[in-house]
Amino acid sequence: MEERMLRIAGVVRESIVDGPGLRFVVFVQGCPHHCPGCHNPQSHDFSGGQLYPVERILDEICKNPMIHGVTFSGGEPFCQAQALSQLGQLIKDRGMHLMTYTGYRFEELMQMGETQPEILSLLRVCDVLVDGPFLLSQKSLMLHFRGSRNQRILDVPKSLRAGSAISVPWQDGEIRG
Repeated sequence: MEERMLRIAGVVRESIVDGPGLRFVVFVQGCPHHCPGCHNPQSHDFSGGQLYPVERILDEICKNPMIHGVTFSGGEPFCQAQALSQLGQLIKDRGMHLMTYTGYRFEELMQMGETQPEILSLLRVCDVLVDGPFLLSQKSLMLHFRGSRNQRILDVPKSLRAGSAISVPWQDGEIRG
């Protein structure tokens, strides 16, 4: 597998607010959405941030044995789908949970995947997708793992099998058994 480079805005080595469990968060650089009120506007510029090899990021993730999962956020992860799908597969190979935030809707990603197979490659390694743009008018601090009410928390494997968006069986951020 050819090594890919990722342009990242930064990382958070331990987070409990970017998905279930203790997570490592990769904030990618570059976003076409420019949502008003975005909490990461510094990640919009596609030429900002720094380039890192996928393997180096994986090494950082693996340093903490307490990490339950990894979250890709942004910026817009699907703008770097090829490199992130490679990193995502390496994460999944280590038995970790993978969650991705995107300003696109699941349906848009499926349509984009018809001409950009790397989009589908990234979706296939994701466990959970928080989709949709951040809408300042629908912002709520009471929501778990999302910033505005229009955003959905989707079970990606079930959604891919069904060919339509399927929500995760969570309530108030808790996984129900």
